[in-house]
Amino acid sequence: MKKVMLVDDEILIRESIRESVDWEKEGFIFCGDAPDGELALPVIEEQLPDILITDIKMPFMNGLELSSVVRQKFPKIKIIILSGHDDFQYARAALRLGVEDYCLKPFSSADLLQLLHSVSSRIDEELRMKQKQAYTPENLFADLCGGLISTAAAIESAEQLELMIMAPYYATAIFTLNPLDSDAGTGSPGAPQDAEELLAGLLKELAEGFIYKRSRTETVLIYKGSNPAQMSIALEEICGILKQKLRAACGLELSVSLGDVRERLQGIHLSYLEAEDDRMFKKMSRLNSAALLDAYFDPSASGILLDRNRLIQFLKLGDHKQVPAFLLELSAELQQMNWQSVYAYYLMNDITLELVQTAKKCFRAAPNPEELIKEFQTQLKHISNTDEGLHYLNRLLERLWEWRSEGADKYRELIDKVKHYIREHYDKEQLSLNDISSQVRVSPSHLSKTFSQATGQTITEFLTATRMDKAKELLKSTGHKTFEIAFSVGYNDQHYFSNLFKKVTGMTPMEYRKHGNSGDQLQPSRKGAGN
Repeated sequence: MKKVMLVDDEILIRESIRESVDWEKEGFIFCGDAPDGELALPVIEEQLPDILITDIKMPFMNGLELSSVVRQKFPKIKIIILSGHDDFQYARAALRLGVEDYCLKPFSSADLLQLLHSVSSRIDEELRMKQKQAYTPENLFADLCGGLISTAAAIESAEQLELMIMAPYYATAIFTLNPLDSDAGTGSPGAPQDAEELLAGLLKELAEGFIYKRSRTETVLIYKGSNPAQMSIALEEICGILKQKLRAACGLELSVSLGDVRERLQGIHLSYLEAEDDRMFKKMSRLNSAALLDAYFDPSASGILLDRNRLIQFLKLGDHKQVPAFLLELSAELQQMNWQSVYAYYLMNDITLELVQTAKKCFRAAPNPEELIKEFQTQLKHISNTDEGLHYLNRLLERLWEWRSEGADKYRELIDKVKHYIREHYDKEQLSLNDISSQVRVSPSHLSKTFSQATGQTITEFLTATRMDKAKELLKSTGHKTFEIAFSVGYNDQHYFSNLFKKVTGMTPMEYRKHGNSGDQLQPSRKGAGN
């Protein structure tokens, strides 16, 4: 049965409606009434009615104000406006706010019941449509990984699916099943379906999170937890166990691609992109390594094996002054290379892939690693001797070190620009990520990722903190009313501002004005202030 609540300042009307309808017989529950919008809100929050009936003209908080708040906080509640002949224009305004319908005074109980049944039928129809088009868990996980769903929509969908999706941190992993070489495995090859079922079962047993099938051979894990360091260690251990068990039971190799541990639901998308990049590099490296192995046993190859760890450490810690000495050490090994062999090409290509992948993970400023790889793979074809090989490695290191230096200098300037722009325009209600990204000339997704990594908070959190600091300053230093302060810091809805202020500070604006700590560290966001 649908729950119905009534708000009207005339007690006779409230009693008449309450007593004149056999609510249970008609399929409804009358869950409460109130004389005005302000007193109604706590009851609405407690009872969560399906249908709210409210008069327009009431003291303290009228029906339009109440409807606006309810539409924002409880969008599922259907609102019916009670309207007199002389306030029909108000009713039209209410309809524009998104109320479901209006009932013109005077009305009979039969008129009201007809309207209630009509609204109830619409609720049932919407529920049927929602169930028909409902997310499956797999749809939700895929959209989270793809960045195709907002946080609010994801939380709502998870509640409908009864999934405990919320956590402080998330990480994603992509698991790909590959056949072992015919003589490499010790176990008898199992059927692909058996291997997939075994993988899914082990993941559910070992990892706290959610899994979904991305393709026939690929499974994605959304791993959740509360401690980033422990999550990273646990993931490595889980992956080791999975590889061992699948090799032994099914004769299959499990390739694992990992994304970083990220905060918030939207961090799942960033972690997934990192895992996908890791998968792409590993696939390229695997194909190249297979060709490299074949070429190594070519009698004409003069195959040598370079110390990869030394190359990677030099990429991370070396500098321009150390390059000549480092390349001199390498030259002794490279002198033995037959540069006309296929092996030489595949060895240098493998080194290129590994160094680019390392730089992308460590330096966080890779603009387009795929383009860089293509550029250098083209140059590989023209290496014919040791000097050209050393010159190639020198150019590659220099390009990757550009990412290293840009990662610090470029981002610092970008973050300063973003903070300055927010401090200058925090009073604009419609200030958005798109507006800010347009001003600093980077894509919204790149800006969001960069700002979060550099500051430890999202752009929305920084904007809210800036507005709240200014509001606290105004509450302490002026006699402005709450709605005036709300408007001056970018909120046109006083009630939304008050609720947000209490969520941030633990006090309502009026409580803060009266009892706020005089030592509170305000950070005035004066327009024109520096960074």
